[in-house]
Amino acid sequence: MPNRRRYRRIEGPPRMEGYKPFGLPMRELESVVMSIEEYEALRLADYENLTQEEAAKKMNISRPTFTRLYDKARKNVAKAFVEGKAIVIRGGTFIAGDFWYRCNSCHETIVSPTPEENCDKCNSDDIIRIDGQNEISQDNSEPGK
Repeated sequence: MPNRRRYRRIEGPPRMEGYKPFGLPMRELESVVMSIEEYEALRLADYENLTQEEAAKKMNISRPTFTRLYDKARKNVAKAFVEGKAIVIRGGTFIAGDFWYRCNSCHETIVSPTPEENCDKCNSDDIIRIDGQNEISQDNSEPGK
């Protein structure tokens, strides 16, 4: 019987929703979906230069699980580069320490320790929650989250 799936701890939201090849309109592109925890694995290993053991601890997962996430993220990036596809970063099974929102009016990413009603930049109320909390039931959430 497999172990219960752990929610992966993510430090902060990606600054963007994805990437696309230069010079091609998005409507003409296929895309590769990268989960937010795959993005975090790339960030910790390649940007922060942490070892896989250190990165796994930060994400509250085992080292083998981190390796699988990291390998999948690298393959998604390689596929997008080689095949000229867009990369869309969304979804996953993760826990965030703060509240994350994205404004649909100005596309600003908002990170706040408390729930927000309006965008800090343009004051629009057209914001959506992107921290994954909508996907987690109260029974499975960590205490205090």
